Amino acid sequence: MRVAFLGLGIMGHAMATNLVKAGHEVAVWNRSPGKVVEGARAAASPADAAQGVEVVWLCVSDTAAVESVLFGPDGVGQSLTEGMAISDSSTISPTATRKFAERVAPKGAQYVDSPMTGSKAAAESGALLFMVGGDEQAVEKLKPLYAAMGKKIFRMGETGKGQSAKLVMNLQIALIYEGFAEALTLAAKLGVDAENLVHLINASMVKSGVVEYKAPFVLRRDFSPNFPLRLMRKDIRLALEAAKEARVKLPGLETVEEVYDVAIEEGHADLDYAATLLLLEKWAGVEVKGEAA
Repeated sequence: MRVAFLGLGIMGHAMATNLVKAGHEVAVWNRSPGKVVEGARAAASPADAAQGVEVVWLCVSDTAAVESVLFGPDGVGQSLTEGMAISDSSTISPTATRKFAERVAPKGAQYVDSPMTGSKAAAESGALLFMVGGDEQAVEKLKPLYAAMGKKIFRMGETGKGQSAKLVMNLQIALIYEGFAEALTLAAKLGVDAENLVHLINASMVKSGVVEYKAPFVLRRDFSPNFPLRLMRKDIRLALEAAKEARVKLPGLETVEEVYDVAIEEGHADLDYAATLLLLEKWAGVEVKGEAA
């Protein structure tokens, strides 16, 4: 298929690369110049990338970025044609997603929200999970592209439901990790070995995919960004905004948001979200260490 891929960040670059490897004809664009994908055409603008393609795929930082790429100067909107599909793997507001879909519909374009879950390694290996919102026919059209980048898709309903599901997923990730980080901090203060604690967690009902994935990084003090802290805070705020619209109270997430706010004030914005541990350690006057540290 002819695809425009817009946004070559930690996840997007790997996703675009896998589309090229799968034999698709790909044009790429990134807001910051200099990023390239071998085998893909480097476009001068979103509008340029979208010229003559069947699918426009986005993976950018936030709601404002999606709106700019689609409808700003030199945006995709200039190149929309009847039958084109737009698939957005950014994590953004479900309400804004529905509005964007309404704006492209008069030109005959279909809009699918396709946020994903999985690590940087999953993006590189083509093992992402996509949670999808959109018309069944449009989703069916995109299946060869999902297959090139991921291992499974879950259609959650109409447009906007994929984004809603993603916010609910990241809410859980943030809370689960924060519980783990607080447990490690208290354990360190009480003299419990971190390695032994992780072995216990993984053998018990407390075990989770979040802990299983993050624990090795934490134990070797590796906070390089697989998912930057600033982006997790963005998603926490999106979840809280969605909850406010739906008149739902999320007291746990509200508290975790405060931790993220202070962690960013402490200069950890571009580290992995696991770096909230650094703030907890500072407050407790301890440092969590594993044998590999």
